Amino acid sequence: MHDTFPGHEVNLVFARGLSLEALTAGLREMHREPLAHGEADGWAWMVHDMITEADGYREADYRRVCPEGAEVVVFVTEPCSAKAHGPMFMYLRDGRGTLSFSFEDVEQRVGENPDYMSAELLAAHLIGPEAWCAKADTDYDHDCFDHHYDDEDRLVRAIADCFSLPSPPLSREVTAK
Repeated sequence: MHDTFPGHEVNLVFARGLSLEALTAGLREMHREPLAHGEADGWAWMVHDMITEADGYREADYRRVCPEGAEVVVFVTEPCSAKAHGPMFMYLRDGRGTLSFSFEDVEQRVGENPDYMSAELLAAHLIGPEAWCAKADTDYDHDCFDHHYDDEDRLVRAIADCFSLPSPPLSREVTAK
């Protein structure tokens, strides 16, 4: 995302049960203009700036674009880049926060159903006993941060697989057409 939208801190939003036009209009009402958008595999998707001056630097309230019968999946890519916090994930269904967690601590999931993806996260060894890096206990020279980005990639794949998310074309050249 950094290379595709340099100088922007962005969120990637997917919506099912909601048209691209409705998603875009709803986010525009919150002063979130699309940097890129499209539709694929039953999902509308949009990339927008995380916060805007016009909205008092508040985060978007995705409940406003998630009516009854719709689902919204959000990746907040840089929730606080100044403090180097990791990405966040949110899943809303019928306008309610079903599941949310920070990539920094997947074990701390919140929402109406914090266990919504537990089976998928456990199978991907992102939670549970297999999530712990065994080398950390035996190799004092091992730095777990060396595989931090691999862990994040595995987490994104688990989320994408769980929701059957499309892989949006995110280069400006592709989305400008």
